[in-house]
Amino acid sequence: MSKRNPYKGPDANTLRAKRDGYPARSVYKLEEIDRRVRLFRPGMSVLDLGASPGSWSLYALEKVGKGGKLLAIDLKPLETALPPSGTFLLGDARETAALSTYAPYDVVLSDMAPNTSGNRMADQARSFELFMFALGVAAKLTKEGGSFVGKIFMGEDFTLARTELKKHFATEKIVRPEGTRSVSYEIFLVGQDRRKTEPVKP
Repeated sequence: MSKRNPYKGPDANTLRAKRDGYPARSVYKLEEIDRRVRLFRPGMSVLDLGASPGSWSLYALEKVGKGGKLLAIDLKPLETALPPSGTFLLGDARETAALSTYAPYDVVLSDMAPNTSGNRMADQARSFELFMFALGVAAKLTKEGGSFVGKIFMGEDFTLARTELKKHFATEKIVRPEGTRSVSYEIFLVGQDRRKTEPVKP
């Protein structure tokens, strides 16, 4: 007898998201992170990597208001329309030169995850690669004092990811939101207070 797929079918948060006008339950993960570390303020500029289906982008735009700006990018189209202050690009974030459209950013978000293969070690390695790419983008495009939120699958590279995060952000937090499914090994690393970048010496 096969085990029931814990990801199949809507749970309470999925149904709640639909009622609240969001395409996915993931919005409540960002909501909790925001509540705990106070990511957003009106007028901010935000980059959302791995934005589909669009819940994180909608939430961020609500928080930054009409005076804010958001650039969202994903390989898959969004399942929702963004307000006028949000722009969506369909494509691979690793291959586009448009990431700096609203840079420097106050907040860089990454909910990117690999297509899981069932091989936990391989999935963790691919997740680590995506996290490090997103962190590299944040290190380059986040303004001094800004913030970064990145998803990563817990694995042997987790410590290395934390070490790299601390090089660029003065404050680091590990957050596993309550809305995360019990079988998931995803976790979020949050960096705040982007360190001042030193000028490159000739």
